[in-house]
Amino acid sequence: MPQAIDTVAEALRKAGRILIISGAGLSADSGLPTYRGLGGLYNGHTTEGLPIETALSGNMLRRDPALCWKYLAELGKACQGALPNLAHRIIAALQVQYPGCWILTQNIDGYHLQAGSPPERLIEIHGQLRPLFCPSCGFTSDELDTCLHGPLPPRCEDCGGVLRPSVVLFGEMLPARALQTLQERVDMGFDLVMSVGTTASFPYVVEPLLQVRDAGGFSVEINPERTAISDMVDVHLAMGAVAAFQSLAATIGLVSEISADWFMPAG
Repeated sequence: MPQAIDTVAEALRKAGRILIISGAGLSADSGLPTYRGLGGLYNGHTTEGLPIETALSGNMLRRDPALCWKYLAELGKACQGALPNLAHRIIAALQVQYPGCWILTQNIDGYHLQAGSPPERLIEIHGQLRPLFCPSCGFTSDELDTCLHGPLPPRCEDCGGVLRPSVVLFGEMLPARALQTLQERVDMGFDLVMSVGTTASFPYVVEPLLQVRDAGGFSVEINPERTAISDMVDVHLAMGAVAAFQSLAATIGLVSEISADWFMPAG
């Protein structure tokens, strides 16, 4: 593994344009459950016997908002009780050192922003849990924390409609602006693409990896498990995100630029 870390570190040193693709595994070290990976909260079915994709769908929010919100609240409470971890913070520090470093995240926890990643180089392809908004009248609310512990579903103060988070539920379209930004960046090309903690089951994850491979760039996967892209990348680091980024930060000399307490568990 040290040789693999050295290989990735050398590629980082040479890279100008970098894309880091993050999934639920990145936030696992903050105490959040992964989705489909090891220890995934939603493997199998809900207590109602439904696939979680059905419970957390746009159709279910319309048909049975209380049931959909039962599981939205479960996600929200998990995020509420945790903090960005060391890997989020090192990624933010990398973005300071590398102005051409972008993040594409599947996560809805908002931890990249909390850790200091610049919003102008962050693509939240699935949105965020906050703010809440009313599809009926457009009312917005920042009171997610209060709503999570109140009657479900939360209701709009203006019209009484069901509030929803600013996330992409199953069966809904990805945000057009985020997709456009991603495509523009992919078209410009990356020197290095890094997939972190995602099973890589979506085309928007696979396409940048294939693009950088075809262009002669470097690709790496950080995931304790092997996934559908493990055989596509130049290096697969079978490690958790915190361990991998701590090793990479030390190898490329990023340690001197960040606080020593970042090398203690967050929280």
